[in-house]
Amino acid sequence: MSDNSLPIFNLYINGQWRAGRSEHYEPAYDPATGEVLAHVAKADAEDTRDAIRAARQAFDHGAWPNMAPGERSRILHQIVNVLEEHQTELADWEMHNSGATWRKANLMDIPTGLVHFRHFARLADFEPLEPLPQITFPTLSYNFVRHEPIGVCGQIIPWNFPFLMAVWKIAPALAAGNCVVLKPASYTPLSALKLVEIIHETGLLPPGTLNLVTGPGSVIGTELCTNPLVDKIAFTGSTEVGRDVMRQASSTVKKVTLELGGKNPTLILDDAELDIAVEGSLWAAFMHNGQVCEAGTRLFVSGKIYDRFMERLVDRASKLHIGLPADGTTDLGPLISAGQLRTVEGYIQAGLDAGATPVLLGRRPTEPELAHGHFITPTIFTNVRNDMRIAQEEIFGPVLSVIKYDSLEEAIRLANETIYGLAASVWSADIDRAVKVAYQIRAGTVWINDHHIISAEAPFGGYKQSGLGRELGEWGMKAYSEVKHIHVDLSRVRKNRFWYDILTPQIDD
Repeated sequence: MSDNSLPIFNLYINGQWRAGRSEHYEPAYDPATGEVLAHVAKADAEDTRDAIRAARQAFDHGAWPNMAPGERSRILHQIVNVLEEHQTELADWEMHNSGATWRKANLMDIPTGLVHFRHFARLADFEPLEPLPQITFPTLSYNFVRHEPIGVCGQIIPWNFPFLMAVWKIAPALAAGNCVVLKPASYTPLSALKLVEIIHETGLLPPGTLNLVTGPGSVIGTELCTNPLVDKIAFTGSTEVGRDVMRQASSTVKKVTLELGGKNPTLILDDAELDIAVEGSLWAAFMHNGQVCEAGTRLFVSGKIYDRFMERLVDRASKLHIGLPADGTTDLGPLISAGQLRTVEGYIQAGLDAGATPVLLGRRPTEPELAHGHFITPTIFTNVRNDMRIAQEEIFGPVLSVIKYDSLEEAIRLANETIYGLAASVWSADIDRAVKVAYQIRAGTVWINDHHIISAEAPFGGYKQSGLGRELGEWGMKAYSEVKHIHVDLSRVRKNRFWYDILTPQIDD
């Protein structure tokens, strides 16, 4: 395909596609082949301000925030119906631009995103008024709470799950009646762009309700975080960048939702069913090549079953198929970029330098068809101390650190010795025992005998430096709502007012 025949994606502002002011475009790549897939507009700060102003106008004077919840719900359901018709197309963009395997893109990423969008379409039909219990002090009054949209929401998503992350941001914000400016990741903007393109073609959203700007986070993200016309920032990404987002948003005291990094423990108890736990540990650690915030990259194994477990684990991991994402037999595709590949190799070297033992050592594949992609085979380290960098820092690659423990108390203590608290999993044949362990893990999600299962109905977010707030479920919806208390006095007599004897002379009524 010649460069001139590649798709060109513009900015989406106020219901229209338009070039950026600079008319500059950046290539979007396939990380498996290095092939250029499309050219994407590069927005500057003024382009971002245009999108913010469009969202502000749509919120302050448009129909969407004042629409009946049932009507918003009906429109969002219609949008999901159309998106479902494009599922295969969306999966292709996801696979080629993010390096997701064909199976992952078609069986998990896009279907899950559509289920989650549908969930928020249902939640959009809610009763915004919530009565409070009867209040009689100091006088009889009627009190209720009204849930209202926050306003203009700036949303910044990462490169690892571009379609799903776009849905997690757009759907609850729209369902609650807000207007949105979305910034996709520079590496992986294409499936989010196609998502917005399909929504645009439905003609169902008023202009300015949904806007999308592509370009550098240092420019667009900073403008979204500091612009006083933006009321809320929702960010998913690294803890390091999340700290900057929080600092910048504090300049105008914006509402902030942060879903950040993790160094998540997987605890294998001594009574775990090995056939399930071995496969589950690999799924926890290596799904999408470990480029997952809730990846289980610290594996704690009971000394009572350690040797048997590790023999099976290494054998199974060595058989994972590294290949091109479009090959239906591929288990692990590429990392997102050459820079990320170098970062992962740097962590592998750090593990070796710290004295960890590589029972499976990652390498760049030598197959010719993989020569132009960012591929690396899995690494499994044993003899890992919990204070090593490979056990404490988020790597975002297929590197698993294994720590043998003697007592369950030791395993729980080590699992919690981290700045993160996003997720964890516990593997045991005794569910009651596993639940008791889950209670002691300081993480926002704990799976028992599973991992990476994120439900539209359940909250997702982290303890400690893994973030602020929750996404998904009713918690994710409420994160996009303001709460207004309205008090209606029912006494109807002046001297019955609380302030009568405090601020006014006593005058007989």
